[in-house]
Formats: sequence, structure tokens, C-alpha cells
Amino acid sequence: MANNDKLRVGLVGLGFGAEFIPIYQAHPNAEVAALCQRNEASLNELGDKYNVPASGRYTAYEDMLADPNVDAIHINTPIADHAKHSIMALEAGKHVACTVPMATTVEDCKRIVEATKKSGKVYMMMETVVYAREFLFVKEMFEKGELGRIQFIQASHQQDMDGWPSYWEGMPPMHYATHCVGPVLGLERKLAKSVSCIGSGRIREEFAKIYGSPFAIESCHIQMQDSDVGARIYRSLYDTARQYRESFDVYGSDKSYEWPLIEGEDPVMHTRGKPEPEIPERVEVPDYAHLLPEEIRSFTGRGVYDEENEHLSFTQGGGHGGSHPHLVHNFIRAVLEGYNAYPNAVESANITCVGILAHESAMEGGVIKEMPAFTLELD
Repeated sequence: MANNDKLRVGLVGLGFGAEFIPIYQAHPNAEVAALCQRNEASLNELGDKYNVPASGRYTAYEDMLADPNVDAIHINTPIADHAKHSIMALEAGKHVACTVPMATTVEDCKRIVEATKKSGKVYMMMETVVYAREFLFVKEMFEKGELGRIQFIQASHQQDMDGWPSYWEGMPPMHYATHCVGPVLGLERKLAKSVSCIGSGRIREEFAKIYGSPFAIESCHIQMQDSDVGARIYRSLYDTARQYRESFDVYGSDKSYEWPLIEGEDPVMHTRGKPEPEIPERVEVPDYAHLLPEEIRSFTGRGVYDEENEHLSFTQGGGHGGSHPHLVHNFIRAVLEGYNAYPNAVESANITCVGILAHESAMEGGVIKEMPAFTLELD
């Protein structure tokens, strides 16, 4: 990218989304051209804080999409709005970065893939785990051949959603599974071919009846396309005692990596061929800020909020592993360089549909669900 190339970004959804404003502003190849939030007072407060001109402040999403000074939209609105807002932006000729998940139905995932192809614009689902330092550490070892042959991958995302906005209440666990699907597919950049899932336990009745989903935990096996590697993921949202955890374990023929059981501990590396007591050892995961432009490297170490106002998703998620500046940088590269950033539209649909179909499988007693064709057809 030339230093004078600038991606002009508009952001919508400024709760968690405000995390990204100063990262775009600091990036040498981006600028924040617009902000959109329905609450005008909050909009102006953020606009003043980050020096966004009044002409780039919108309370109506349609008005921001009509702004010719906006090249790309970064969407951080509630989950139910992701599909609508993504398709509106693509049809308006804007590139799209959207927080997870892509959509809530298979049909809407297909509509986004079709809109992306028709528009010729970039769509990238902003999955944090595949840019977290822990994932980048394992991926680096894999690419260097240190793990040997990959034999099995598993991941989990366990979270207590009490106290979150009411639209989360009773949500099927696998409907928000991208944090565990993303890394198991992303390590070798594979697509899921089929899934089979079982539900376990029960959540409180008043929540279960909202979506008709009774399960406290959903556990899914994934068969990958063009691979002999299988994966397992499990997910919980309510009524399960567990510290927040996004875990990712990789078992290779030479080395295996296991996520720590308790937040703040170091992960464990197992090396085959050593004496039994010496096989496991704690390892310290380095930061990967060196992969980024110098101007945004500091954002891998902390959020942009002060301690009093830090968003709950960032606090519970351990800072999302320093992923936010990596997401921004890779999205900018995808637009300005034509770089095939992970995950693209088809890969995002595949990741999201794993969770949707996994829940369907659980409701049907674990039957195998084949992934739809549009999630398996990369250009």
C-alpha cells in the first residue's frame, strides 16, 4: 500500500464498535469519515472525542450509506441487524467489515454472499479469535512445520450472559459459535463439509421458551472438506458454571498446544518423544504487533477505553487477544491491495452456517447436516 492510499471508513454501532475508531484513525492507510448512532447525544459525544466532523455524523444508517466520502462500512450493530445492514451497504457500493456472526439464518448468509459477488466489493467477518495472539502463535508453528501432521482440533466458547442485553436471553448456544468455529477451520484455512451436534442439560424455562432451545451446552463435531482432520467445538451461554473461556487446542504428530484452563495462566505445549514428565511444558505466547504498521502496534496491548468505561465483551474476552488492530489492518489490505483476508464472504458464511446447522442437528438428535453448496464454492 502506498502511504497516500486511504480507506474512508464509516462505523455504525458505537458501543463495542467505538473500540475501532482510534485504530482506524491511527492507521496510515485509513481515516474515519463517518459515524452512525441513533442516539444523537451519544453520537456527538463520540464525534467530539475523536474529532469526526459534524458532516460525517449520522443518526440514520441510510444517510451514511449515501455519503460519497465513505468507501467502507464497519458494522457493530446487534446480531439481528447484521444481514440487513451488510446487504444495504453492499448494495450501496460499500465494502463491509461486520462483527460476528454474519447472519442468523442460512438464507441470509446466502444473500450476503450473493450481494458481495454482485457488488464486487470486499466482505470480511471480523472474527477476533483468528487474529488473537494465541491463534497467530499456533498458526506460526503450524506453518513452520513444528506441529507435524494435524490430527485433531477442538475449541470452546463458554460465557455467562446474565446481565447482557435481553436479546441474548435463550439464544441457542451454537447461533453464536464463530469464536470456536473460526479457529478450527482457520488454522489450515479449510471449509466445514458437515456437522453433527448434541444438546446437553437445560437452561431456565423462561429463557428456553423464547427460542424454543432448551440446551445449556451444545457440542458439535465438524468434518472438513478435502481433509482427514475432524474438529469438536462446544458452546454455552447460560446456567453453566464456568469462567469466561475462548479455548483452542491443536493436536499434532510432533507437538500439541492446549489452551489454559484458567484465565491468566500460560498455555501448555506437549512434545512427542521426550521422557513422560517432560512432555508438557508451559509456554509464553508472544505478541504479534510486529505484523502491523508501527502506528497501530500499541493497540494489541490494551483496549481504547479507560477502565471505567471498557466494554463488557472486551473485559470478559481477555482483550480479544490483541486482535482488533489485526482485523483493521487485514480489512484495509483486502480493500486496497486485493488481499484475500480471512474470512472472506464464503468463508464467513461457512463459519456462521456451521453454528446454525449445528443447532438444527442438536434439535433433531444429532443428525448429520451437510453444509449448503454456496458455503463450499470459493472463487
